[in-house]
Amino acid sequence: MEKTWLKQYPAGVPADIDTDQYPSLVALLDDSFRRYRDLTAYKFMGKSISFREVDEASRALAAWLQGAGLERGDRVAVMMPNVPQYPVVVAAILRAGYVVVNVNPQYTPRELEHQLKDSGAKAIFVIEVFAATLQQVIDAVPTKKVVLASMGDMLGFLKGAVVNHVVRRVKKMVPAYSLPGAVRFNDAVAAGRGKTHSPPKVGPDDIAVLQYTGGTTGVSKGAVLLHRNLVANVLQAEAWYQPALKKIPAGQQIVTVCALPLYHIFGFNTNMMLGLKMGGCNILIANARDVSAMFKDLAAQPFHSLPAVNTLFAGMANHADFDKVDWSHLKISVGGGMAVTAGTARLWLEKTGCPICEGYGLSETSPSATCNPVDATAYTGTIGLPMPNTELTLLDDEGNEVPMGQAGEIAIRGPQVMAGYWQRPDETAKVMTADGFFRTGDIGTVDERGYFRIVDRKKDMILVSGFNVYPNEIEDVLSQMPGILECAAVGVPDEKAGEAVKLVLVKKDPKVTEADVRAFCEANLTGYKRPKVVEFRTDLPKSAVGKILRRELRDSAKK
Repeated sequence: MEKTWLKQYPAGVPADIDTDQYPSLVALLDDSFRRYRDLTAYKFMGKSISFREVDEASRALAAWLQGAGLERGDRVAVMMPNVPQYPVVVAAILRAGYVVVNVNPQYTPRELEHQLKDSGAKAIFVIEVFAATLQQVIDAVPTKKVVLASMGDMLGFLKGAVVNHVVRRVKKMVPAYSLPGAVRFNDAVAAGRGKTHSPPKVGPDDIAVLQYTGGTTGVSKGAVLLHRNLVANVLQAEAWYQPALKKIPAGQQIVTVCALPLYHIFGFNTNMMLGLKMGGCNILIANARDVSAMFKDLAAQPFHSLPAVNTLFAGMANHADFDKVDWSHLKISVGGGMAVTAGTARLWLEKTGCPICEGYGLSETSPSATCNPVDATAYTGTIGLPMPNTELTLLDDEGNEVPMGQAGEIAIRGPQVMAGYWQRPDETAKVMTADGFFRTGDIGTVDERGYFRIVDRKKDMILVSGFNVYPNEIEDVLSQMPGILECAAVGVPDEKAGEAVKLVLVKKDPKVTEADVRAFCEANLTGYKRPKVVEFRTDLPKSAVGKILRRELRDSAKK
């Protein structure tokens, strides 16, 4: 496909950049820690944490990890919300020569067990709020080294003690647990300060992160992201942001709102890694669902950048406390993870004066593949243009490029595209073409200017507030519920989440109720995967060969 999109690039954004500036994320981190030592890297609950503090704590933790019996390339899981320990732990794992395995802290025991087994994680860092979940699976997984963090670990002795007391005793957020032999986060850091950190030789083709994403076969699989994939995407995003960054007064540090979960690839690279690269400060929001509390944090300081999903933009724009926050410094609003709706985009522009620039990407692309120009003044309804060093094409079912004007499956080639799925060559072969394009499963069109638009989804994936939900996984779980004969999960439109899960079931036992189904889902599926709608039927629509026709169920749900 001819790269017509390059003619639409804003002034100052190059068609190609040198993605080999850093041989690894470790080199990028070391450079940033050296250049920005005295700047604030994170703000959390009113506490400022400098690049120097992150550097020193992560170096000590890396030394401790290297003395914990792990071997180079071992996987280490991180199960935390947006707390300052998270970037410290990630930097430590990478600097010790290991692989980060991001874990959604809201996972049920079943989901956690699968991911720890599949990744072969030897160690895990978990915040104590979710320790009880880990306790339920610890005997069944290869993960034997456990480090426990508390919300107040990096807030200083007095404030940390108060925060931990509120979390444990007042809000009662920490269920009882027993993890004998677990080491406390601050103890591990303190022990590491007395050890020598031996920087490993980490190269561009070493694995940096296993980012788990829903599986087409009903189980989630790890996208293998190499150091060069993530470095490239950080540099691509930095180049793309330049027109907006120039609007920030010279000498001012860029401040970004980090409301996206860091364990999600969008927050991981767009907030944490890009922030570190640019010497920026991230305001860590531990719970973005509590918009009132988030606005109290934001009212205390100016900020320039806000990456978010459509549901968060809508929730903020419609909140009663919106006007208590000073939005006048906001220069970049980037929407991703799910489609940005015209209504939300219009309201956001009206209330902030800063248009939402919608982008597109996946875990498999580290994540950013396209974005609207950040100097745009209006909502386009498209996913924008391919980023520097990135090619997009539209393919038919046979893998041939479709003619201009026709819809086809979006395929992406660039330095940010994953190496494949962890230990799943069969799944990798399904999505990678012989000439290096990743087939996304999304159906799109492109106009004469090179702007791409998603029109449909080839796969049956449901997108709930930016999170991938795969019907096969839900159906696999429900098939194990006593009293259920068969079931199908489909996505239905939802005003808040974009899409929601609808579950259609056929009973084997007439006594099964909707409450029974919801209780079973609560025990086995994390929140965003649980059905919003449960419907019982006497049978499900099927093809001639007996395959359940999810599309018919989706179509009937829209009527």
